[in-house]
Amino acid sequence: MNEIFEKARELGELIQAGEEMKKVKNLEILQENDDAAQELLREFNMQRMNLARDMQSGKVSREDAIQQNNEAFDAMLEKSETIKNYIEAKKDFDAIVNQVNQILNFYITGQDPNCTHDCSTCGGCH
Repeated sequence: MNEIFEKARELGELIQAGEEMKKVKNLEILQENDDAAQELLREFNMQRMNLARDMQSGKVSREDAIQQNNEAFDAMLEKSETIKNYIEAKKDFDAIVNQVNQILNFYITGQDPNCTHDCSTCGGCH
């Protein structure tokens, strides 16, 4: 069992040392030091809290709240290149972590979570 934990630690270190992680960390620091970006994030979070409150009280439907939240998020990204760059880098990094998890799941369970059982969608089994 110790070998499994050692390999997991090594994998974590590889991910941490990867370019994607470095990019996310650097862009996170830039975002944290950008006063305009921080103000936009505070405003966005306040809007989200108000939408959640309005949804719970029945003033706005769940669908409308989601739409308004998405519109506010998109507007925030349009106003701040710093936030936009961080979000894009974070998505790329999260996609890598997700892919690693899918690979682990495949080797543990023998099942590919992306398998549709229609080989035309992926070119065949592993």
